[in-house]
Amino acid sequence: MSLSFNQFDHKLAQLAQQLINTFPDQYDITLLQQIELDKDDLNSSIGQLRYAIAMSDFFADVLSKQPHFLQQCWHNPPKLDECDQYVVRLNILLTQTHSEEQLYKVLRQFRNQEMAKLSFCQSLNLGTVEDIFLRLSQLAESLIIAARDWLYVRACEEMGTPMDEQGQPQQLYILGMGKLGGFELNFSSDIDLIFTYPANGETIGARKRVENAKFFTRLGQRLISALDQYTVDGFVYRTDMRLRPFGESGALALSFAAMEQYYQDQGRDWERYAMIKGRILGANPQDPNIKTLQQLLRPFVYRRYIDFSVIQSLREMKGKIEREVRRRGLNDNIKLGAGGIREIEFIVQVFQLIRGGREIRLQRHELLKLLPELVALELISAQQKQDLQQAYVFLRRTENILQAINDQQTQQLPEKELDRQRLIQATQVFKQWNTQFQAENVFYPIDDWTSFCKQLHQHQQKVRAIFTNLIGEEKEEIAEALDLWHDFLDADLDESEIKQVLIENQVDEADFTEIIQILVQFRSELSRRPIGTRGREVLTQLLPHLLQQLFSHSAYRTLLPRILNIVEKILTRTTYLELLLENPQALNQLIELCAQSKLIAEQVARHPILLDELLDRKALLNPPPYTEYQSELQQYLLRLPSDDDEQIIDGLRQFKQATLLRIASADILGALPVMKVSDHLTFLTEAIIEVVVNLAWQQVATRFGIPEHLTENQKGFLVIGYGKLGGIELGYKSDLDLVFLYQSANNSQTIGGKRSIDSNQFYLRLAQKIISIFSINTFAGILYEVDMRLRPSGESGLLCSSISAFKDYQLNEAWTWEKQALVRSRAIYGEKTLRQAFEAIRQSVLSAPREINTLKADVVTMRHKMYEHLANTEEGQFNIKTDRGGITDIEFIAQYLVLAHAPQNPILATWSDNVRIFEIMAESAVISWQISERLQQCYVELRNRIHHLSLLGLPAIVPNSEFQSEREFIQMIWYELLEKEAE
Repeated sequence: MSLSFNQFDHKLAQLAQQLINTFPDQYDITLLQQIELDKDDLNSSIGQLRYAIAMSDFFADVLSKQPHFLQQCWHNPPKLDECDQYVVRLNILLTQTHSEEQLYKVLRQFRNQEMAKLSFCQSLNLGTVEDIFLRLSQLAESLIIAARDWLYVRACEEMGTPMDEQGQPQQLYILGMGKLGGFELNFSSDIDLIFTYPANGETIGARKRVENAKFFTRLGQRLISALDQYTVDGFVYRTDMRLRPFGESGALALSFAAMEQYYQDQGRDWERYAMIKGRILGANPQDPNIKTLQQLLRPFVYRRYIDFSVIQSLREMKGKIEREVRRRGLNDNIKLGAGGIREIEFIVQVFQLIRGGREIRLQRHELLKLLPELVALELISAQQKQDLQQAYVFLRRTENILQAINDQQTQQLPEKELDRQRLIQATQVFKQWNTQFQAENVFYPIDDWTSFCKQLHQHQQKVRAIFTNLIGEEKEEIAEALDLWHDFLDADLDESEIKQVLIENQVDEADFTEIIQILVQFRSELSRRPIGTRGREVLTQLLPHLLQQLFSHSAYRTLLPRILNIVEKILTRTTYLELLLENPQALNQLIELCAQSKLIAEQVARHPILLDELLDRKALLNPPPYTEYQSELQQYLLRLPSDDDEQIIDGLRQFKQATLLRIASADILGALPVMKVSDHLTFLTEAIIEVVVNLAWQQVATRFGIPEHLTENQKGFLVIGYGKLGGIELGYKSDLDLVFLYQSANNSQTIGGKRSIDSNQFYLRLAQKIISIFSINTFAGILYEVDMRLRPSGESGLLCSSISAFKDYQLNEAWTWEKQALVRSRAIYGEKTLRQAFEAIRQSVLSAPREINTLKADVVTMRHKMYEHLANTEEGQFNIKTDRGGITDIEFIAQYLVLAHAPQNPILATWSDNVRIFEIMAESAVISWQISERLQQCYVELRNRIHHLSLLGLPAIVPNSEFQSEREFIQMIWYELLEKEAE
């Protein structure tokens, strides 16, 4: 070859001189230093050496680190036909290698020396682009297999030889993916590998047997370390194992059977695309396992039918790459950019995926050898083939020159002037030997960076035109905002890129650490879950919309963990993912509700069936009248088998949760004021209590019969609600304070059951069964927490009392605090006559004469005890329930007013809810209308705040600065009514 130094830029010559001066002192470099720049001949070994050094820092670095190699190049420059026999030459070295430390050194020095030779040949144009990447691939394969075989022997010595059930030794098989599999390795490529072995079994020949899976996992780990670990001699290859089944979360090595099962059940389109180039490295044609593995993988990649579905998948993959280019600012990337290497690969591989099952000639790995086959099959024209071929060779040549400069994996056009000069120089000489692909006027003269870019862009435009013509673009462009999140599930989307997306979403920088941690943890959880192919497809479409909406919301910090928790819970239930994807209004509704309610977020996460309720916004805004809950529940239960108690119990929980969601939604959306919310929650509970009592009655009666003193359709059983249930003031998370009463009869027994028992015992069993049904923790959760401590004698008393015993206890034994509790009691289940009997007892007890000062003292003492035990709020905060001036004080004021004035006016004991108690007190002139209305206003405002704090999942605590005037007023009324005269 003859090449003029005039073509060799002056800066490159200076660089060569500078690098040469760093070489070991023992080498006489006089000849190198004396060569004049105007010499025409690069045929001399010294001139060629200078030129190769100038073109590649990596080449110079290898020469300086390996003086013996420098001496060899000095006297006998590398030739392309000497870049072969890698296996033979490497095995000679490894026969003299006895430790892993030596192995690492041999592999790295051999690799660097052989790569340097190829760099020399590339710089001096001693071979075509195809010649270079073929030899780069052969070198990599030789190093990988040699390292595997050396390590396999040592692993067998330590752990025994792995065997299958038939006693056949097992080997580790390695699939080379990507460019390694296609004999198209770049100068500084990563290598993508997949490890597999024929069958499970155990090792033999060692002190302790080891399962094959563990043996090959350890062997794989050692092999990766031998190739990837950086030492003083550098590395062999950066090794990427993420293409294996299940990615980073999958086993490092799988048996053939496990591989086949994975690709049959879970293999995705991008894995088909990747497996096109999957090639078994170091394959011995005589090994039957090679054929088995090939036959196992082929059906996954190549379908028997013509498969046009892959076009859309490839469009989506290309869209993903384009988003990555924009996200990372890779517009000058000759691989990923428009009209780049990846698009040429897509064009070829789409035909392999579509027709490879029928056209055996398309089942090969090398791209340049496939292009003529596509023309022969009339899949592309001869002109398209020529354009693709020229562009591919030009781009791959450019790529290899870039990577050979400093042994770095890059496809980005250089910014340094020196590296641009190297690229221009390489492209100039490239034209001279590339006539085999050259058509008339294909190449522009390349004398400077502008003309290089012009040549490059011409190739890219031709590739892009062919790509668009054959594969096309997606019909609808994804909105730019959604684009940002489209690749969130990709494992290679690192934290810095997520940060960039957050910046573009205008997320507060102070939140970055917390937000990124939540997102990374969520993505990690996804990788461990068996989502399934359809589920992952839906999730990939849903997440961009979801994340964009979340980060457009002012409450994104609150929303993000709540919504992602819901998504985690429905990952394996594709129907719910599809519901949110196909119904944007449901997704919007979910986000709106979860932003304002932790309760709703937790309920939906725990019970995803509630997502169905989000489909009808009108229904959320208009819950049914609370008077209809009883009939609605009956209709709901008619869908269930009447003889399946377990389904009915679950049905009760599901009805409650769905109705709670609708009530809370109407509350949040402003359709229900707080008092109406309590009405809904209370009457929902009463409807459920009726069903629970009837179900418990049926179960107990089936076993024991029913009390003989009852007439038809009688139960003789009464449920009394105390506290918030009795006062029609239930909240979202309220417990149920219940007391059970029954109508007794002397010497009554049960009849009609499997075993007769005393009627009193029957009612006790009934009470136990009711509590059990409420408390059973099923898949749908528990129904309600039930508190029975307000029954006569409290926790030491019977679960169920006769009505007469209850009356006697209340009149003669009950403490003042028990009479206070009776103020907020109400019969909520039972026959009319029993309800009237209870109301008479209540009126009688509350209207009984009492000494007013003793009453005041008892009420004040009880309040002080509660304050001491419950009011431990931190300084600067106010507990709305328990602190002075809060809800409890208002309730105690209402109870005191009833107990103090009902003896003179029994009508004052009519109501159980605080608002109407204050109203009737004003009507009866016990307090003024002004005080009554102010107490009602304070009570409603405090309850409303507790209500919404509960929705947000927060305790009933606010800053001390809130409700100042309300608290002062309540404490003033407390003092005037209960403490003033005592002073």
